[in-house]
Amino acid sequence: MRRIAIVGGSLAGVHAAEALRQQGFEGDVTLISAENELPYDRPPLSKEALLSGVAMEKLSLRAPEWYADNAITTRLGNAAVQLDTERRTVLLDDGTAVDYDGLVIATGARARRLPSTRNAPPVQVLRSIEDSLRLRERLRPGQHLVLIGAGFIGLEIAATARQMDLDVTVVEVGRAPLSRALGDEVGDWFRALHARHGVEIVCTCTVETIERRGDGAVLTLSNGRVLNADVVVAGVGASPVTEWLDGSGVQTANGVVCHSDLSTSVPGVVAAGDVARWYNPLFDEEIRVEHWTNAVEQGRRAAHTLLGNGEAFGAVPYFWTDQYEARMRFVGRASAATEVAVKELNDDRLVALYGRDGLVRGAVCVNVPRELARYRTAIRDQVLWDDIAQAQSAIGG
Repeated sequence: MRRIAIVGGSLAGVHAAEALRQQGFEGDVTLISAENELPYDRPPLSKEALLSGVAMEKLSLRAPEWYADNAITTRLGNAAVQLDTERRTVLLDDGTAVDYDGLVIATGARARRLPSTRNAPPVQVLRSIEDSLRLRERLRPGQHLVLIGAGFIGLEIAATARQMDLDVTVVEVGRAPLSRALGDEVGDWFRALHARHGVEIVCTCTVETIERRGDGAVLTLSNGRVLNADVVVAGVGASPVTEWLDGSGVQTANGVVCHSDLSTSVPGVVAAGDVARWYNPLFDEEIRVEHWTNAVEQGRRAAHTLLGNGEAFGAVPYFWTDQYEARMRFVGRASAATEVAVKELNDDRLVALYGRDGLVRGAVCVNVPRELARYRTAIRDQVLWDDIAQAQSAIGG
C-alpha cells in the first residue's frame, strides 16, 4: 500500500491521517475536502462562533503547517463525485481523479433542508462555517427567531440567540424537546430550562406553510397558530453523504455499512465518523453516531484497520451539549430503551439512566460530571440494570 486517500475534510478524516503517520505509514496521503477551508471544529458553530464570530485560527483542527510537516496533501474545494473501486480512483468535481491503494471514507453528514417552494423565504441551516457566518449576519437583537426542530442543534442555537437578545420560538413535532433521543422526562427538563430563559417551545406541532413577508416569514402551524419571524432556521437532522458511492460496490444504508472493525464491503476501503454505520459488539447492533468523540476514535481505528491492525470498535458513545448554565453529558445508547430511571431531577441538575435487555445501556448527566465516569464504566462492563438503577444515587446520599 503506497497511496491512501481520505475523502472528507472532517474530524474523522484528520485523525485518520494523523494515525496513519503515527503508525509509521510513509506513503502518499491525500486528504480531499469539498470545503474550501482546512478541516475545522464544528461544535462551536452553534455557540461561540455564532455569538462572537468565526475565528478560523481557533476553529482549525490543525495548523496549516501541520499538513506540510506530516506530508499530507490537501485537495480543498473539491467534492468527490464518483468512486471506481476496480480502478481504485476517486473522481472529483473538477474532473480530476485521485488514485489510491487504500481509502478512508469520512465524508460526514449534511444538514437536512426543508422542501423549497416558489416564493418561499430562505430557511437557514447550520452545519458549516459559511452557514454560521450567514446566520450570524441575520441575527439582530429584538428580532424574532423561529427554529424548526428541538434537537441538540436547534436548542443550542436557541440558547445562543437568547444571549444575543432575540425572541425565540421553537417548533417541535415530538411531545418534548429531545424526547426522541432521550425520552419525555429529560425532554421536559430541557423545555423548562429554556422557558426560564424566555424561549417558547411549541411541541406536538408541525409547520404547515412558510410564506415570505417582507424580509421575514409567516409560518402557519398545524395547531392553527401563526408565527411572524424575522429569521427561520431548520434543525431537522442530518443525512450521511454517500451519494457519490452509488454504483461503487460499497454498501450503503443510512450511511456506509461497516463491519465491527470499520472495514466496508470492498477490500481496502474503510469508513469513519458521521458517515459510518458499523456493528458495535458492545450493544449488539448496527449504529451510526454523529458526535465528536466518536469521529476522533473511529478515524484513528479506521486507519489501523486499513494498515492491517484492525480490531472491533465497541466504544461507549459519548456526547455533550452546553446550553446556558446547563452542561449535559451523555454516554451509551438511549434508543430502544425499555427502562428509564431518573436518579435526580431539579432545576440545576439531572441524572437519568436507560436500560435494555436487563443491562444499563445509557446515562445522561447535567451538571454532575463525577457521576458520568461511573455510569460509563457500568455500560462498558455491562452491569445489570437492577444492580445500578435500583441503587440509591451517590448524589442523593
